[in-house]
Amino acid sequence: MADLPQRVDIAEEGPREGFQIEPGPIPTADKVALVDALSSTGLRHIQVCSFVNPKLVPGWADAEAVAAGFAPRPGVHYAALWFNENGLKRALAFRDRLAITGSVSLSASDAFSVKNLNRNHAANLHAMRKMTAAHKAAGVPVTRVGVMAAFGCNYQGDIPPEQVARTVADGLAVAEEAGEAITDVSLADTMGWATPIRIERGVGAVRERWPGLRIGLHLHDTRGLAVANAHAGLRLGVDRFDSTVGGLGGCPFAGQKGAAGNICTEELVLLCEEMGVATGVDLDALIEVGRMAERIVGHALPSELLRAGSLDAFRRKRAA
Repeated sequence: MADLPQRVDIAEEGPREGFQIEPGPIPTADKVALVDALSSTGLRHIQVCSFVNPKLVPGWADAEAVAAGFAPRPGVHYAALWFNENGLKRALAFRDRLAITGSVSLSASDAFSVKNLNRNHAANLHAMRKMTAAHKAAGVPVTRVGVMAAFGCNYQGDIPPEQVARTVADGLAVAEEAGEAITDVSLADTMGWATPIRIERGVGAVRERWPGLRIGLHLHDTRGLAVANAHAGLRLGVDRFDSTVGGLGGCPFAGQKGAAGNICTEELVLLCEEMGVATGVDLDALIEVGRMAERIVGHALPSELLRAGSLDAFRRKRAA
């Protein structure tokens, strides 16, 4: 078991992940306001939008307007999501505002790959080779392998660590064929199958074969174990996590109606700070942004901290 990291990097995905599944149209100005508010909390990585087909994801029909509308803050890296060459082309129009990097995105579950992307693993490898070539042609470095359904799948069941390692190996091979150097691997608990012991085994399987790769975790809270799983990751020395403010978002392809989104950013920050792991985030300010997100979407969000507040807030009150 590794020592706790001194500091973690948190990639905030709330705007992108949350607004893509909300049923009602969210005004562009509100999306921009949320990005700007998140920028003021100390978060250093914020995913602001998705360049996807607006017919399939109408919530991001205004991706260009959001990408052009937020106020960049020094020291904050703003990112976007895309799945094909057209999306990449749209993102490149904002190269002066967005941190543009590519990834090889695969699923450890063949069944989920078919459900999510309408192609099996072999077909997805072919698609990733094409996308990697497109990134290379555009001068966009491909630095990351992402593995969806890394801990289990609602369509396939348990995913053994050996399958995760094989999927990572396939992604590394795609990058190597194109002459790209992978530095990071992201393991995603897309459908909430992870438990602390599965985190330990999955991270361990990847780290054993590729000790030089930085491992990040993307933990959905479908079964209420995201914080426990983040704790397990921290105890293993994992120092990069994806999260969403307030718990915005969900997984529309999980095969489970109302499946929860990613770990709540403020709950992750509380966990880290109480364990002595620095985040650089002002937790009380972040909680206020979470409450702002609730007002924007018009309903309660999963985060308990939006109602309970931070421990430091109570400590200050007690000391006054």
